[in-house]
Amino acid sequence: MGLELHGTRVAGTSHGMRHLIATLTDGRDVFVKQAASGDRAAELAAEANGLRWLAEPGVVPVPEVIAVDDETLVLALLPPGRPTREAARELGAALARLHAAGASSFGAPWPGFIAGLPLPGSAAAGSPGAAIWPAWYAENRIVPYLETGVNRGGLSRADARLVTTVADRIGELAGPPEPPARIHGDLWSGNVFWSGGRGWLIDPAAQGGHRETDLAMLALFGVPGLAEILAAYQAVAPLADGWRSRVPLHQLHPLLVHASLFGEPYGTRAGAAARAALRA
Repeated sequence: MGLELHGTRVAGTSHGMRHLIATLTDGRDVFVKQAASGDRAAELAAEANGLRWLAEPGVVPVPEVIAVDDETLVLALLPPGRPTREAARELGAALARLHAAGASSFGAPWPGFIAGLPLPGSAAAGSPGAAIWPAWYAENRIVPYLETGVNRGGLSRADARLVTTVADRIGELAGPPEPPARIHGDLWSGNVFWSGGRGWLIDPAAQGGHRETDLAMLALFGVPGLAEILAAYQAVAPLADGWRSRVPLHQLHPLLVHASLFGEPYGTRAGAAARAALRA
């Protein structure tokens, strides 16, 4: 990597990655992700690629990628702050502009990951856009994690049947067609870092996807200022009619990921989200 890290101290761990705080020779403080074991090069590369891709339109703040290699990712360190109503409104407008920047296709143009699990379905550039999202979502975001969750004991047979029904009926549940949006892809509240009066996007599973997915995931684990975020988003880029009823559909993927990793009660929540999506 060619960087010297000084004063390194442990800040935590997550999904098999060590989190460190360090200082570079030039005095800059940095946040470091380091593989705790095994081959994690593709995951580190995916995060670096995702941050750079989200930064390209210049509309939403993300930490600068300073360096990445097969074992380590080095990012500019953000000083911690607190969420405010103004920061939430700014984040909502920025998300709308980020999504509008678009993507060439659904999926990422590199091997993707979410919470250490592979993200299938990276589509080739130039593939059909809006018309394929429902089938793409079912095939690449519902079914693989349903299978993993069942195999790991995270979903009951009854909940698995509900999720399967959603996948089978995806065409009628997905709402009006939309082109691929440039989304964060793992936008739960912990991946919004409040610093300097702004909400920064960190730790992405960046990809071309449906813009409602990011907003539904913000709601899933209760991001501060959600009402302000949504109002500001709507003012810039209004969502299609019926979007509120589709929130459970878009929350189904992250709940299945959690069921695959952590088992119950996320399998039960995935079943409840499937049931709500089918009632919509």
